[in-house]
Parts: sequence; structure tokens; C-alpha cells
Amino acid sequence: MDIITLLVVGFALLLLLQWKLSRPKGFPPGPIALPLVGNLLQIDFTNPLKDLKAFSKVYGPMFSIYLGFTPAVVIRELKHVKEILVNKGVDFADRPQNRLIQLISGGRGLIFAGYGSSWKEHRRFTLSTLRNFGLGKKSMEQRICEEAAFLIDEMKKNKGSLYDPHFVLGNAASNIICSIVFGRRYNYDNPTFRDLLNLVHEHTKRTSGFWAQLFNAFGFIKHLPLPHQKVIRNIKVIFGFLRNVLEEHKRTRVPNQPRDYIDCYLDEVDKEKQDGYKSSFDDENLLTCMLDLFIAGRETTSSSLEWTLLYMMIYSDVQEKCRTEMDTVRGDRDHLDYEDRVRMPYTQAVLREVQRFASILPLGVAHSPIKDVQLNGYTIPKGTFIITDLSSVHYDESSWKYPYEFNPDHFLNKDGELIKTESFLPLSAGPRVCLGENMAQIEIFLFFTTMLTHFEFHCADPKSPPDLTPVFGVSQTPRCFKMRLVHRT
Repeated sequence: MDIITLLVVGFALLLLLQWKLSRPKGFPPGPIALPLVGNLLQIDFTNPLKDLKAFSKVYGPMFSIYLGFTPAVVIRELKHVKEILVNKGVDFADRPQNRLIQLISGGRGLIFAGYGSSWKEHRRFTLSTLRNFGLGKKSMEQRICEEAAFLIDEMKKNKGSLYDPHFVLGNAASNIICSIVFGRRYNYDNPTFRDLLNLVHEHTKRTSGFWAQLFNAFGFIKHLPLPHQKVIRNIKVIFGFLRNVLEEHKRTRVPNQPRDYIDCYLDEVDKEKQDGYKSSFDDENLLTCMLDLFIAGRETTSSSLEWTLLYMMIYSDVQEKCRTEMDTVRGDRDHLDYEDRVRMPYTQAVLREVQRFASILPLGVAHSPIKDVQLNGYTIPKGTFIITDLSSVHYDESSWKYPYEFNPDHFLNKDGELIKTESFLPLSAGPRVCLGENMAQIEIFLFFTTMLTHFEFHCADPKSPPDLTPVFGVSQTPRCFKMRLVHRT
């Protein structure tokens, strides 16, 4: 009798769990979800893009999956992605919250904060402060050129030997945002900063992996000795570094004489205290903004530069065309200015094709509707987890002539002039678009042209080209590779 009772209770629980994982009325269709785990076991999180594509062939460009008990809607193809990000951008401008996001940001800061007054205040303040420190001005370009000179000096130390550019490119990109936010740059031989960059890089991979998703689904595993513990340890170390930077600023700052973003933020806190204004500006929000700016300012730029060098090695004819155009425009100057790009359509097309073909930010950052929304005949409840598959836009066969080939002609007309295409969304679009997008494009152009001025890039072994299979994460990066640097006289 006890066994029969247990079986009945167990069967009832399974039915209850299955009911909990049944799709609400009007929700987009999708694969059948298993009890407890949903569709987690049906997706390869080392690279979920191929599984999402397979689901879309069955259920259409808008479908739903369950991440444990959490329903999520996946959006693919330009028409539908643009509807979410742009046409109904405000309706979908919120961010979903889960255990991992709460652990990392607590819903604060610039990237994962909900679409409310705090996020609006911090985004407005951050944009204004970045402009004050050179965003969109010549001073920002000078800052990048100065860092490019350090980068070239570091790379020259390794000419003639096989060279892995991963760390120096990450350090160079990080130094631009660090100089604005922290008021300083870090030398390439700084072991503490090198370790931090390695942690940040690992962090962007692990937070999108299977164990992170399992932690989101089952909070009770938080204290179990499983791989998600690495995510928890990493974020503690990263925040420890940022807290030390913040405390140093508090000890050394002179009020109303800001050296950087942190000082400006602390001045804002003082001002609002004096005015008696109840504000969201506090230490915890500042630390999260520091983290957001640091990771966003480093990851996409350094990934883009790594992919650029990798493709230049493999497509030597493209490298040579860029160099010829660059040398023609540069003349006898020692470096190019950002405004020179208007006379360099082919180089611009190459840099855009790198970001398209590598799909640097494959799934963007998750969105969520601020209210119940009707979309293409479906009802999307407020708070639903929305995944915008930007990679599907970049490989859309109806938008690109050769979607699965690296071909700069995608961005050129028959006369060799640069063209715009709405199917190019490297850093998303709409109200929640990356606020450092313009700065990233300036960095990529100036770093790339400076490196191409000084070096030729060749495969370590011409008979065995490097693997182009990306490493999936918040940003897609190349697998580790080495190259031969040939110094140009």
C-alpha cells in the first residue's frame, strides 16, 4: 500500500510539474518541456545557436523554450528582431531577472537594471560623463592613439616568434575604458591586471553555460561543489578589485575636481545629499556601473580585434587590399585619424564583415516586456525572458549574398562604395543599445589600422590554418591561436 501511495503521489507531482511547464494560452509554440529541467537538456550550451536554429525550423522564427521553470521566447530573423528592439523598443526595454543576474548586479547598474527611473538616471549620467571625458571628441581619439603606441611597442617585443595576441588586445581595449572610469591605464606586464582580465574573460563564458542555467533554475544548488561555484568565486574577485579602486578614489579625491567617472559619480552623490534629493546614486550602484563599463568596454572590442587579426591571417588578399588602401590615405603620416575612414570604404567594409561573420554578440542581452504585449498574434506576458538571436540576422540567407562566407563585398556596392544594411546589428539596437558603441568602433578602426601600419600578419603554419569555430559566450571569441608578426620597415 505504501508503494502504491508513493507511486500515486509521484505521478501526481509529475503531472503538477508538467502543468507548471505547460505554455499559457496565446504563448508562442515550442518543444515539449521535460519536468523540472524544461528544455535545458535539449540545448547544447557550449554553442546553443545551432539548436535554436533547429527549433525555429519546426516552430517558426518566434518560439518558446523553458529554462528550468522559466519560460523564454526566442526571436529570430530581422523582421521580428527589429520589432522587439526598435519598433516596440520601449515595450521590450526591461530586463528579466534571475538568480545569476541578482548575484552579479542585484538589478542595478547599466546593463541588467530594469527599465525604470534608476536606469534612466544612470544611463543619462554615464553618457554625459563619457562625453565630458572625450566620447565623440578628438581627445578620445588621441587617448586611443596613445594606447595604440603602447600596443605596438609590446607587439614588437615578439616579432619573429609565434605570438598569441589575446592578452595584449584585451589589455589595450581595457585601458581605454579604465582611463575614463578609473583614471589610469595598466601596463601589459602587470600580473594582477592580467589575472583580472583572465577572470573577466572566463566570466563571460561561464555565465552563459549549462551550469549557470542550472543555478538559475535550482537555487538550492548554490552551496553544492558544482562548476557554477566558479562563477560565484570569479564575481567576488572582480568586485573585490573594483572595491579597492573605489576606496582608493575616496581617499585621494578632491571634491568637484573630478579625474574620472568615479570622481564624477561621487560628486553627484555629494550634490544630491546636500540637496536632500532621494536618489539611486550610491556605492552599490556605482560598483555595478564600474563592472558594466569595464566588461562592456573590454569584451566586444577585444573580441572584434582578435577576429580581425585571425581573418587577416587567413585571407591574406583582404589584408593586402586593406594595407594598400590604408597606405594610400595615410601618405607619410605615422598613423591614420578616425576621420580618414570616409576615404577607406574597403577597410570599413572589412571591419563590418568581421563583426557580421563572427557575430560578436550572438544573443545580445536578454530583454523583457514592461507590460503584457501582443506580438504577431501571440501574447507575451510582462516579465517574460526574451532572447534576441542576433546571429540569425547576420546569417540570414535573404539578406546576405554569401551568408556563410567571409566577404567584405557584403558592405560595398558595384562601385566599391560603402553601403548601409539594416541586417547588421553587431551590438543590438534600440533604447537598450550599447552606450559605448561609437567608442568601440573608433577603437577597432584605430587599433586595427595602427597594427596594420607596423606589421604583416601570417599564419603560424600556412599548411594548417587556425580553427575558425567560435567559443560561445556573451561575446563570441576565437579559439586560442598564434601568428607570425612580420615587421614592416
